[in-house]
Amino acid sequence: MFEVKNYEGTREQNYRLLIKQLKALLEGETNAIANLSNASSLLNQFLSDVNWVGFYLMDEDKELVLGPFQGLPACVRIPLGRGVCGTSAKERKTILVEDVHQFPGHIACDAASQSEIVVPMIKEGQLLGVLDIDSPSKNRFDTLDQKMLELFVEELIKHL
Repeated sequence: MFEVKNYEGTREQNYRLLIKQLKALLEGETNAIANLSNASSLLNQFLSDVNWVGFYLMDEDKELVLGPFQGLPACVRIPLGRGVCGTSAKERKTILVEDVHQFPGHIACDAASQSEIVVPMIKEGQLLGVLDIDSPSKNRFDTLDQKMLELFVEELIKHL
């Protein structure tokens, strides 16, 4: 049985505890959908002030397709280079957006979203997809979130 720990340290300490919990949660499991589902749930429980947490995965047609997530129904397919997710995937870099309404070509799946962070998932040079997190508040994500979510993804892709 999985037990959520109390997060009572600094933000960085709490993120490190989250990553430790992820590692324990995924240990011994090889099914990618199960692992992505648990990872999105774990993030949704850990992060405050978010309204969507999930994954878009690369498919054979070289576009992103909706994967496991927590939140309202979402866009199903996103071409590379389109919106925050497609741009992150195409450029293979994390994109932190303080105000999604200022991002050219932003795809609004949930009108409540105001800021977003997208982290690409790259394993052995291959783009697997992206982690996408939205918030109903502007400026929700910062460089510490970016650093720690990149470490979260680094741990996660070991189990995909």
